[in-house]
Amino acid sequence: MYSLSQTNLNRRRLMLALSAVVALLLLQGCYYVQAINGHRDVMKSRQPIDEVLANPEISSELKDKLRLVQEARQFATEQLRLPDNDSYSSYADLERDYVVWNVFAAPEFSMDAKQWCFPVAGCVAYRGYFSQDSAETSAEFLQKDGYDVAVGGVAAYSTLGRFADPVLNTMMRWSDTQLVAVIFHELAHQVLYVKGDSRFNESFATAVADIGIRRWLVMRNEDEILRNYRNSRERQRALVRVVEQARSDLAALYDSDIEPQVMRNDKERIFATLVRDVEALNEQSAAPGRIALAEPLNNARLVSLGLYEGWSEAFRNIYDECAQELECFYSRSRELADLSHEERLAQMTLLNEQ
Repeated sequence: MYSLSQTNLNRRRLMLALSAVVALLLLQGCYYVQAINGHRDVMKSRQPIDEVLANPEISSELKDKLRLVQEARQFATEQLRLPDNDSYSSYADLERDYVVWNVFAAPEFSMDAKQWCFPVAGCVAYRGYFSQDSAETSAEFLQKDGYDVAVGGVAAYSTLGRFADPVLNTMMRWSDTQLVAVIFHELAHQVLYVKGDSRFNESFATAVADIGIRRWLVMRNEDEILRNYRNSRERQRALVRVVEQARSDLAALYDSDIEPQVMRNDKERIFATLVRDVEALNEQSAAPGRIALAEPLNNARLVSLGLYEGWSEAFRNIYDECAQELECFYSRSRELADLSHEERLAQMTLLNEQ
């Protein structure tokens, strides 16, 4: 038989548990409110590109970029078999440097990214905020919970074809090649998207963008730009290899049975080796510019790096096996997308190592 004090104690525990649930729901609600409002503001800022081009007050530099977008959009449809819809037919000036800020997180001793789940996108390895302050506040909470955290500004994002995404002012500071590549990348998400597999989705879109840019530059006879692009991609693939080596070394370390402080010291050593390897790549590369790993360099940062290029070699091998024929490439990629997560991971690992 419970005593009165035991009953009161149980009641207090129940109230604390309910309070925690309510607090969690409120936080989730606040997140979705900012996401809905942020997306609404982007959509409200849109203007048809043709109207912007007709405006005499718009700079010639911006007009040149928007005409390039129109050409790239037509090329994407006709040559890359990407969706022909209203995406990137409008322009929005958000009057800020980034459209969203993504938060990545991973436990201190794990390479498994924290997952956030959403109704449309499924579970992904990041959470996006339309406010930098909100993203950094979220990152602080995660750090207090013991996570490695990385925050990065994003200049473009996709609604997977559910809305007519605009070209943003945040994209206009890029080179012509980067701008066109991002248009291809974001449209590729409308061709193939697997809920819950961020690495597959982003690597596929990056592969489509790479294929598209090479064809685009050949069509335009931009030989020097193509040569620089190829050198840049070679360096990027080399970066992927050293990052994957660091990820592998860290995963093996985290699976070992050693004291936490010893593990932290070895973790710092592996990251120091990664920094030296990246510096060596910069010294050896013929491509212009330098690779710089953003700070803080931690598990979460490697998670973000692995998403966009993690399966790049696998998709490159699929493309080559298809004799560089796009319909075959898309078909093979869809077959992989239809597999279970475990089967897809096994197949992608094999393809990546060919």
